[in-house]
Amino acid sequence: MIVAQDMTDQQLAEACAKALWSTDNATQQLGMELASVGPGEAVIEMVVTERMTNGHGTAHGGYLFTLADSAFAFACNTYNQATVAQHCSVTYITPGALGDRLTAHAHEISRKGRSGIYDVTITRQDGTVIAEFRGHSRSLGQPLLTDAGA
Repeated sequence: MIVAQDMTDQQLAEACAKALWSTDNATQQLGMELASVGPGEAVIEMVVTERMTNGHGTAHGGYLFTLADSAFAFACNTYNQATVAQHCSVTYITPGALGDRLTAHAHEISRKGRSGIYDVTITRQDGTVIAEFRGHSRSLGQPLLTDAGA
């Protein structure tokens, strides 16, 4: 059995993502897919369905926020420290549309002590930036994985 301290940084990030994914009902139920994960980084994709459109017929901002928040969560939980959001903000740049395949790419800007800052860019399939998100994280001071779960 591989224990967390014997893993490479990439293996640890993948093990943490697997553990987080196994209980992340919101991300799974919205049809999101974890495309990739690495230390301090994650990419999640989602297709805008009819249920996700607003009164203007565009992607509802709450779903865009949720996509970015999920990518943020996976990125900041790659170090085997249970980590949660402390503060998040989003700027919507252009609307998403029904059928768009959106990609949220989260990457670490800073991680000091128990606090981190992560930026997430959401793009649609043609590369157009839909939204920019910044999340501030806070470690709970406990491991995400148990050695048995690693």
